Amino acid sequence: MKFTAATIAVLAVAVSALPTDIHYEAPKEYLTDLTLLIGGWESIDYPKGTGANLHEYPKGTGENLHEYPPPAGGWESVDYTKGGAAAPVKCPEAPKMAGSPFTFTSYYEVKAVPGEVVNGTTPTGGLAGASGLFKIGINSETNLICYNIEIYNFRGEYQSPALTATHIHEAAKGASGPPRIAFPNPVDVGNGVRRSLGCLQGPFKTGVMANGKDSADGFHISQIEKNPAGFFADTHSSLAVPGAVRGQLA
Repeated sequence: MKFTAATIAVLAVAVSALPTDIHYEAPKEYLTDLTLLIGGWESIDYPKGTGANLHEYPKGTGENLHEYPPPAGGWESVDYTKGGAAAPVKCPEAPKMAGSPFTFTSYYEVKAVPGEVVNGTTPTGGLAGASGLFKIGINSETNLICYNIEIYNFRGEYQSPALTATHIHEAAKGASGPPRIAFPNPVDVGNGVRRSLGCLQGPFKTGVMANGKDSADGFHISQIEKNPAGFFADTHSSLAVPGAVRGQLA
């Protein structure tokens, strides 16, 4: 999911519409002093089931004690550090992508380089001088993948038979395989850097058809967690169609 300028504008309007601080004034009959309530507290008739005008607490709940009796030795003798609950153990935090509010069941940082690109099993050399960094967080419980992709020194045009030219493919190192995730192509942000970031949630589509089915049909993010070494990230250029840069997830 990507935030557009229109989305941000809507959020800004919603925020501006929030009420300002409200200052409540005490009712005049209270005279800002609850002890002066007209008729006294005795005049209040509480609804049944909410205490029903109890003049004393039920037995076993304190029974109208004006104060709690001190323990032997007085309150000063009590060591509150003993006998209490042990300090809670800090649970490890689920991984998060830098700058992201989402929680992930796994997280990967993939360095993509030209030397990893193959056509079938034949190395191609990719796009010389280019490189990439894929930061990928996934939540297998919700079939969600979030990404922060940067490609450096990309040249040519994006080119691929898929819906986009930036993907996660299923294949081991040194082999080619079908795309399972199609990311939006990184856009030029200056200084030789192209960037794409956002989230996608299944069911997924890549636009690559085989035997009448999309190569992402039936794919679930949990498959990456089960075998991250069996997946790689890449992007494709018209100057290096099999792949400009590539990197295995593990």
